[in-house]
Amino acid sequence: MLIDLHVHSTCSQCSVLRPGEILAHARAMGLDGVCITDHDTMAVRSQLREGFQPDGLLVIVGMEYATPQGDYLVFGNLDSLPGGLGAEPLLERVRSLGGAVVSAHPCRTLRPADPAVLAGGLCSAAEVENGRNSRAENLLGLRLAVRHGLSQVAGSDAHTLEELGRCPTRFSVPVASAADLADALNRGLCRPFSENRSAA
Repeated sequence: MLIDLHVHSTCSQCSVLRPGEILAHARAMGLDGVCITDHDTMAVRSQLREGFQPDGLLVIVGMEYATPQGDYLVFGNLDSLPGGLGAEPLLERVRSLGGAVVSAHPCRTLRPADPAVLAGGLCSAAEVENGRNSRAENLLGLRLAVRHGLSQVAGSDAHTLEELGRCPTRFSVPVASAADLADALNRGLCRPFSENRSAA
């Protein structure tokens, strides 16, 4: 399955990508699924239905959670997740709930991830290909993931329709829910796919 793990809707103030546009165009871009990961909110749930859509697209709502030690894509049962956590308490809380945590753009020049957090064993994966990163930032992210033995994923970090689907992740097992996604991420059953794909 090809899933774009990092997509922002208009529920993120910095995005112009409407939820309806995501649903209407994702399949045509070759995606089997999209994860809508708005900044510190899951408000998009009021505008769409999670799960499989009529065209077969899987929609999962996660969140890009900002901490002083970097940004993290979180997936799973997040309803009880409080705001304002530091990275280590966040990772501990999400993993205790059976969820998964991906370090988003860990080596971006602005607000990089704290390597000590990634070395702690609670992060499921690192985003080594981000559609908005420079090539150098992505290469540093790959080196960081290898150094700490983290699974590697890609994410478009889409804020516009043109960015949707640029950096998907290939999953080697079927994913039908947020729980399946978290399990696959935690088991490392995924890899970046964008190196084999032109920009959508």
